Amino acid sequence: MSLSLLVIFDFIGTVAFAISGAITGIHKKMDIFGVNILAIMTACGGGLTRDIVMGNFPPQMFINPFYVIVAAIVANIVFYIMYYRKGMPAKFSGIYDKGLFISDTLGLAAFMVDGIMIGANFGYEDDLFLLVFLGFITGVGGGVLRDVLSNQMPAIFVKHVYALPVIIGGITMVIMHEFMHTWTIAMVSSFALVILLRVMARHFLWNLPKVEL
Repeated sequence: MSLSLLVIFDFIGTVAFAISGAITGIHKKMDIFGVNILAIMTACGGGLTRDIVMGNFPPQMFINPFYVIVAAIVANIVFYIMYYRKGMPAKFSGIYDKGLFISDTLGLAAFMVDGIMIGANFGYEDDLFLLVFLGFITGVGGGVLRDVLSNQMPAIFVKHVYALPVIIGGITMVIMHEFMHTWTIAMVSSFALVILLRVMARHFLWNLPKVEL
């Protein structure tokens, strides 16, 4: 059950972050090649970083390019929808922000689960700190690469407690597994928790403190 759930979360995260990368690339007026690269790096960058941390060489995206292909397909679908519509009508001007939020949130939650489960399957089930870190870096890594490549401040540092829900979700997931000895409930519950925290942060305008100069 956990393995099939992991495949579902992998697919959700890949599609969601590919949409996020494609939307950002289009918003930044990139051509179709740039949109594809940004979508692929957003969708696969977190897993790439996770594999480097774990010493898993070559990284999985190069051994099994299935999710790279999925990301490219999604990117091209988004690009051609926007291309033939000549951008978004004025009445849908808020769709960029909302689309980015929805895709980011789903990607963060799904890849947080993915990172922890990959770590557990590699034999690190008892190293709780490492599992939480792997969930964190898998969740936020693609978004950081997307923002750096598109020349903007990474959202992880500035926006709607972007990373904090991933950390809270990761801690919740490993603690639930420790007490309940089942990954299935922990995966679904922590996935839902990350989404809930992100939605609440957006609705109530929660942000971490920062110095205003």
